[in-house]
Amino acid sequence: MHRTIEAIVEADGTVRLLESIERGAPRRALVTLLDEAPPDEAIWPALHSEQALADWAKAEEDEAWSHLQPEP
Repeated sequence: MHRTIEAIVEADGTVRLLESIERGAPRRALVTLLDEAPPDEAIWPALHSEQALADWAKAEEDEAWSHLQPEP
């Protein structure tokens, strides 16, 4: 099974994984270098949670939680 893991390749060639992996037997890996520079590390949590929180941006969610919003 293939798995894609986001990483940053430092200027000295060091590869830093942005998530933990199970360590077992050595495995081969392919590294694809992207043209853009990595975003500021301060926004990584927001980038990684964006997909998980996408469901909350639906109109149904707004309606379901509307009773908790202050009256205008």
